[in-house]
Amino acid sequence: MFQLHTDCLNEIFEYINDKGSLYSCLLVNRLWCKISVRFFWKDMENYTTSNFNTLISCLPNESKEILSNNEIIISTPTLNPMFNYASFCKVLSIDRVYNKIEELLMNQENSSFQNLKDDIIILSQEIFKLFVKQIPSLKKLVTFWSSHTSHNYIIVYPETKDFLKNLSELHCNSDICPILFYHLSQFCYNISLLNITFNKFISNGLRDLIIVQKNLKYFNLMQYNYPENLLPSLITKLPNTLIKLNLYGKNNISLSFIADLKNLQILQLSFQSSENFEDFESLQYVILPQLQILKIQRAFPKYDLLIKFLENNGKNLKVFYLGDIKGYSDNSLNLAIIKFCPNLKKLSTGIKNGELETLKLIFNSCQLLESIKIWCGSTFLSEKDAFETVVKHSHQNFSKLILYYLYYVQPRLFPDELEEIFISWANRVPLKPLSLVIITDYFCKNTLNKYDDNMYIIKKYIRSGVIRNFKVTGFDDDDESCY
Repeated sequence: MFQLHTDCLNEIFEYINDKGSLYSCLLVNRLWCKISVRFFWKDMENYTTSNFNTLISCLPNESKEILSNNEIIISTPTLNPMFNYASFCKVLSIDRVYNKIEELLMNQENSSFQNLKDDIIILSQEIFKLFVKQIPSLKKLVTFWSSHTSHNYIIVYPETKDFLKNLSELHCNSDICPILFYHLSQFCYNISLLNITFNKFISNGLRDLIIVQKNLKYFNLMQYNYPENLLPSLITKLPNTLIKLNLYGKNNISLSFIADLKNLQILQLSFQSSENFEDFESLQYVILPQLQILKIQRAFPKYDLLIKFLENNGKNLKVFYLGDIKGYSDNSLNLAIIKFCPNLKKLSTGIKNGELETLKLIFNSCQLLESIKIWCGSTFLSEKDAFETVVKHSHQNFSKLILYYLYYVQPRLFPDELEEIFISWANRVPLKPLSLVIITDYFCKNTLNKYDDNMYIIKKYIRSGVIRNFKVTGFDDDDESCY
């Protein structure tokens, strides 16, 4: 019987994200079980209390004796563990350890709420000790709690340096234990992704950790509240190795430091109000030669500043995304897209009823366009105008239309009109099946999916292969998977 090579199975299992499918792989044969079990256990963020029950059974006798001396009795599987499960973990979530250990202890018949907090700390410490000693090299560390002392447990062991030295991702709050930041800055120089949520307090050591990074490529800043005199000094220390920058903020954030990030390929800006973009003026003449993706959500800078930025950086853009705010549309901006962004593959923008000619010009100028997200309803284009323009004027690369319903007022598209549109698409040579996404909410009454006769037409052309896939989603789910 033909057997897939181990390397092939590793490649296949790497792309299986469904736990049910992985579990089925465990049951095929001994080889499949041996390989797939590592993927089943690699991400602690998916661990259940059952997983932690198994980990407790894997604790060394020294740890079990500590639990016994503290009268912590856990019912564990009677069979000896088949694998060294802790060694498979690549993503360690400190918060999840605490949550699941608390849940596990509370479900024990002999649990005492009087000692519960101490028991959680003791058992968690032994679990952390197990991971530090068994994981050859951790790849991702997640910790957002600032109240617990678990960070100390991770860094007190002699094996900690080897455990964390190859860390590639850190997801944390700005106010976690400063000792952890300090120790990471001593031997973690190759973090490629930093995802930091900034709160009112910024721990000592975070600045040093950022400064020593030699290969930082991705930086996500979630900013809800911060001491204004500290945050600017941190983000201005970002290295020029950065290729992706994602800023989400409620307060003003200085943007001038972006000018030094010459290797930046992806820039995502999501602010609460246009006042957060006051510093965008410092970017209007900046040239970012590698920039390919620009996403601006929620609030926006002034039109003239954004247009000037596109004049300097639009030629290399492959994705330009405007979204999440109702009514933001300016024809001068769309004309700037036509003039300065000829190589776009994905676009999201607002086009009003009287500007249909602009959409035609977009397709004429951006001939590589594969996907477009068009706002519909009220003063914006109707479904019918959007569909007909896409069918008649998009080029052969185009294959995805996203209709984003911003307002409840929407003229109905009747089934005979819809079928005529799909017939026209089917006659395109070469035929490229269309992906259709509708983004709406419960209150939008006249969208395609609200009428059975329209859905009948859509399903008919899905069966015939003219429509590759059809998806309806809400505003809250409007993410990159839709785009």
